[in-house]
Amino acid sequence: MTDHSEPTAAEPTGRIVLLTTSHRVAPGVLSWPAWQTLHTADRVLCADPGHPQLPYLREAGIEVTHGTPDAHELVEACAGGRTVVVLPGGEGDQRLTDGLARLAGSGRVSMPDLELLPGSYDLPGARLLDLVQVMDRVRRECPWTSQQTHRGLAKYAIEEAYELVEAIEDGDRDELREELGDVLLQVVFHARIAEEADGDAEDGEEAFSIDDVAGALVEKLIHRHPHVFGDAKAETPEDVHAHWQRTKAVEKQRESVTDGIPVGQPGLALAAKLAGRVRTGGVDVELPRGEGIGYELLELAARAEAAGIDPETALRAAARVYRDAIRAAEGVGDAGA
Repeated sequence: MTDHSEPTAAEPTGRIVLLTTSHRVAPGVLSWPAWQTLHTADRVLCADPGHPQLPYLREAGIEVTHGTPDAHELVEACAGGRTVVVLPGGEGDQRLTDGLARLAGSGRVSMPDLELLPGSYDLPGARLLDLVQVMDRVRRECPWTSQQTHRGLAKYAIEEAYELVEAIEDGDRDELREELGDVLLQVVFHARIAEEADGDAEDGEEAFSIDDVAGALVEKLIHRHPHVFGDAKAETPEDVHAHWQRTKAVEKQRESVTDGIPVGQPGLALAAKLAGRVRTGGVDVELPRGEGIGYELLELAARAEAAGIDPETALRAAARVYRDAIRAAEGVGDAGA
């Protein structure tokens, strides 16, 4: 006899949703698709009873089951078309994902749909939060780092700045990224030390943190860019420079155009900075005249600044050519090789 009955429809296999979150975003701040999925799921599983999202899920009325199901158990939990949401820990769950991959590759199991759903995303700059946390721990636990002071670290700031300049002049992008990180480390390091300031601190000032540093910088950038954040107009780089100098003059209330120029910087840079302040400030003063190479270098630095040339950069470039010529005369390869 011929069987004319209709074939039985395959049972729905369901869905596994791996809901990931970023520890750099405040717990409870989840995307709308994440909340929708959590509210409609048949089961929500989490192996970590201390997961930072759990209090907020409870507040939202979402029941979470604590457990560590293996891949087989998780697939079975989806039978009948059920949706199971899994909240991995901060490091993920390699055991579970590897198990699911093996089951899918075997071809012997009807696999549920597997979806990776980001519940929160890192914002630009989020890794800076990691840097602050790592710096805090290193400051507390490293015997060398815990003893450092602002004055003791000052020389490293100078060294790192020079290495950054060298990476820029070499045009090495990998080196540039690394040296920018080393300069950033100095900022974070000093800010972390400043958190401990008290009446007995080396500077005797009140404590401040990296947030205070960043906050003051944000305010400065906004205030000095009225053409970006306000109603002022700036059509050229010269207009921008004029805005910057005007707002800076109001902020600093300096008595002289020379105020704020660090005299400890290299001589050519110092001479060019002074000449630039004189020129933009409209101060009627002639270059001092005298005998000796110092006055000749001063005049050269002022000429370079007036022509829009950084004399330090120009001299370094010439010195590098000179260095290469010396090495070639010695039969030595390129310094950067």
